[in-house]
Amino acid sequence: MRTIRYHHIAQEVKSRILSGAYATGRLLPSESELSAEFSVSRVTVRKALEILRDEGLADSRQGFGWFVAGDTVRQPLARLATIEEQMRDSGATPERRVLEFAFEKAPKDVATALATTQVLRVKRVNLADGEPFAIVTVWCAAERGQHLSMADVERSPFYELLDVPLAGATQTIGADAATADEAALLKIPVGSPVLKCQRTTTSVDGVTVLVSRHVFPAHRTEFVVDLPFVDQSIAPSGLRLVE
Repeated sequence: MRTIRYHHIAQEVKSRILSGAYATGRLLPSESELSAEFSVSRVTVRKALEILRDEGLADSRQGFGWFVAGDTVRQPLARLATIEEQMRDSGATPERRVLEFAFEKAPKDVATALATTQVLRVKRVNLADGEPFAIVTVWCAAERGQHLSMADVERSPFYELLDVPLAGATQTIGADAATADEAALLKIPVGSPVLKCQRTTTSVDGVTVLVSRHVFPAHRTEFVVDLPFVDQSIAPSGLRLVE
């Protein structure tokens, strides 16, 4: 009877995935929640989920639990581009949902980078096929963003909205744990592994025009770097120790 039971649970969860009720990347109910729903032990639930993993429909990661398997959101770092471009190329539908849009006094580090005290700050959640995959906060000097509206930044990336020729960007990526606010927006457990990126974008004349911070759930995100061959070194190219 136990064998029949966990196959039944696997089939039920599978039908939810295939119907779109559970989208790619979405966390599945926890083993405890599924155990309560189907009135079985967690061992039985785990066997059901392992069947789905063998079929390539589900996967698990430390700190996240079980989630619907699928292609990760991948972003090459060799050129300045939006992650939405890669998503469209892979067939996913990107969406921006602006949470905050404000002209205000800049935080100290942003004020130093942009050489101004007054900024436009935009905070948004980026979604892939309706599921959140990033929290993005962008700052630009207030005078550069004075012509923008919330609808503008929800529809288009800042790169296309600022009338400034861009030279490139510097991006720093580190590992962290999701805060309560980040976890709520990304629909992941508090303390889950996340990738936090800080990017400074400069114009062709060397002026920093954008500062942005990005938070990505680690189970859905990959950054890809092509490393050219260089003379041997004791440290991997592109990495540095965190002080």
